[in-house]
Amino acid sequence: MPKTKTKRTDARVYKRPKRAVSKSSADLLTRELNDALHREAATAEILRVISESPADPKPVFEAIVSNLKRLFATRLALVEIVKDGRLHLGAATEEEFDTVAGAFPRPLDEDSGGGLAIVTKKVLHFAPVRGNAAAPPLTQRMAKELDFDAAIFAPMIRGDEVIGVIGTVRREPIPFDENEIALIKSFAAQAVIAIENTRLVNELRAKTDELAHLNAQLEKRVSDQVAEIERMGRLRRFLPPQVADLIVSSGSEKQLESHRREITALFCDLRGFTGFSESADPEDVMALLGEYHAAIGGIIFKHGGTLERFVGDGVMVIFNDPIRLENPSLHAVQMALKLRAAIGTLIETWRRMGHELGFGIGIAHGYATLGTIGFEGRYDYAAIGTVSNVASRLCDEAKSGQILISPRVLTAVEGAVIVEPAGELVLKGIRRPLEVHNVVDLAR
Repeated sequence: MPKTKTKRTDARVYKRPKRAVSKSSADLLTRELNDALHREAATAEILRVISESPADPKPVFEAIVSNLKRLFATRLALVEIVKDGRLHLGAATEEEFDTVAGAFPRPLDEDSGGGLAIVTKKVLHFAPVRGNAAAPPLTQRMAKELDFDAAIFAPMIRGDEVIGVIGTVRREPIPFDENEIALIKSFAAQAVIAIENTRLVNELRAKTDELAHLNAQLEKRVSDQVAEIERMGRLRRFLPPQVADLIVSSGSEKQLESHRREITALFCDLRGFTGFSESADPEDVMALLGEYHAAIGGIIFKHGGTLERFVGDGVMVIFNDPIRLENPSLHAVQMALKLRAAIGTLIETWRRMGHELGFGIGIAHGYATLGTIGFEGRYDYAAIGTVSNVASRLCDEAKSGQILISPRVLTAVEGAVIVEPAGELVLKGIRRPLEVHNVVDLAR
């Protein structure tokens, strides 16, 4: 009879027993966790201070020293900065500040732990310090004075340059572990960030100040240039460009003050212009005057003449003021010949249009009082004296195409020009008759 299979009901499930954790191990884990949290909190605090003090690294140094004191339960922590080839104290714990401050500034050498770390560019730690031949002399002396027997120094490295060092100590001759060394190196890196931030901020401020200064200079220059342009504009209304440039470059308008000088005066106008202006349309009159003034303007300035005034078709030009000329009368006669040729061409054009006009010139030489006349907003440069009147009267007497000159002008240009007698004229306002001449051309 076959055996009947029975179902097992007493199967057991194996469970891995829980490992017991000793109290000492738990305490160690808790301590390590707390230490890690404290280090993280210290790092975060220093980063916060960096962000709040971008222009001054000292608060960052003080925060580093404060955290080293708290984390290592030490009386001494310090930050040393390289400046001008020497070590300077950046910050130190308050309890020992006065003690260590007396050692700074000090040479950048291997006599101290900080100096040696900077020279070697390595993190250095000594435990014990006292009696340790590897520990620098100054560090050993400080260990005896302040009663510590372990020290660590981490250089602050920016690129290939060491710019400082962070150091701290503790009483027991216990070597610094990996986490503590990493923390010190982290603080050193943060100090570098703070110093670099300060450098960049100060450079930016310097650039900003420089730009502000340059901007102020530019604004002043623009303001001065605008004022000069306005001044030039005023002067150019009655002076040739070279005269205006002379006055502006000298920085003084003394030349425009009232003064007396020997000058040559030239007056010219159109014959028959009054009748033309009364019968012609105003638009035609203005167009003709525009052509006339444009033709004589360039010639006047080219020959060094000063436009004293123009009224309608009448134009007065003076020579030898403000710019001195060796022979102002010759300049005036040469310009008059150029004017006669230029206006003569226009007269032919106007004649074909039905306008019967002519052109006459009078030139005289003598003394006059010169300077600006007028009122604010409208000044003119004027020559007052008999010489101006003589030039105007000679122009009135000149026939179309004539250039009548006074005896004094003839004396000044004799031999340089060809003249012909124009008779003896009695001019209005002049007591004695004048023997005048007409200029034909320049002597060849």
